[in-house]
Amino acid sequence: MKCALCGYDFDETKRLEICQGCLGSGCKKIRCPNCGYETLPDPEIGSKIMKFLKKLKKEA
Repeated sequence: MKCALCGYDFDETKRLEICQGCLGSGCKKIRCPNCGYETLPDPEIGSKIMKFLKKLKKEA
């Protein structure tokens, strides 16, 4: 995954634990290990579309 704030590429499974500020358990946010920016994970369909578009770009 690439952080939307700092651009750091990281493995989602190696993300930092979410801050204690979340009120609900089971928070799905992913926190960048480089800058701490928190975001929701990409929906699966969005990831597939992005991979497809990157492949098309490389072929062009």
